[in-house]
Amino acid sequence: MTTGNDEIDDTSAPLIEHLAELRTRLIRSVLALLVAVSVFFIPINGDFIAAHVLEFLLRPIEVTLRSLGDPSPTLQYTSPQEYLFTLFRVSMVFGFALAFPVIGYQLWRFVAPGLYRSEKSAFLPFLIASPVMFLLGASFAHLVVTPLAMSFFLGFADVSSIFANLLGGQAPNLPDVAAVVPETQEGLRITFFGKVNESLAISLAFIMAFGLCFQLPVLLTLLGKAGLVTARGLAGVRKYAMVGILVLAALVTPPDVVTQLILFTVVYGLYEVSIFLVRRVEKSRTEQLRREGVLGEDEDLYDYDDDAADDRKA
Repeated sequence: MTTGNDEIDDTSAPLIEHLAELRTRLIRSVLALLVAVSVFFIPINGDFIAAHVLEFLLRPIEVTLRSLGDPSPTLQYTSPQEYLFTLFRVSMVFGFALAFPVIGYQLWRFVAPGLYRSEKSAFLPFLIASPVMFLLGASFAHLVVTPLAMSFFLGFADVSSIFANLLGGQAPNLPDVAAVVPETQEGLRITFFGKVNESLAISLAFIMAFGLCFQLPVLLTLLGKAGLVTARGLAGVRKYAMVGILVLAALVTPPDVVTQLILFTVVYGLYEVSIFLVRRVEKSRTEQLRREGVLGEDEDLYDYDDDAADDRKA
């Protein structure tokens, strides 16, 4: 519903003008991405920024290896181009994050002329909140979830680096904490030789998964703004949401109960926050309709008493 003052700012324009503007916005976004990617290949302290970011991403596996008795953790690459491509991968992911303010602004400038003023005021906060919530989810994944996952995966064999021992021909003198399955010490020795790209893939997978999970309040609140979901409806499917979150936790985390419980607690907490935010949106819409005279002072657009009853039943 729009009022007389809630008008679209721009007038209608021919299709060719919209396509030309879209091309301009895309070119600016791509240029911003290229500049941001190039930044990560600036050398600092004798190495590229991308290499320092890669080291930061692999820190959980380093800490895990040290805690398991490896004094000098080592990761390897097995093809000449692998390390360079890994740096490109890091620079692309974090270059996009660095260029997102420019890309988001270009997106906003393209769609804003076609929005009503009320739609602008509703959409802009979500454009800002989305990267913030993704950053929170990525930080949680890197600082909490990834170390737990690495401890679970590497803890099977009580991993320790024996690379130097193998090169020096001292494999029989293995340390007690070596990554060797005990029953195979007299025969085939099993140890951990981590690859850079595979270890990075695990870290990025957790970052993307939790970054997207933290978008839940943003997505549901935006849907509430559009009238596609209600707080009562979300509360009514709370039991099914819990089951879905449990399945999600089992799929994106290792088979470790502690990690799964952490993910379930966080995502379900975000779901409850989403219900609260959608209810706030509904109350704000009700107050606006009352001010416009569409609803009376004693009328409600939504039945919150039924919502409370549904919450007690759940």
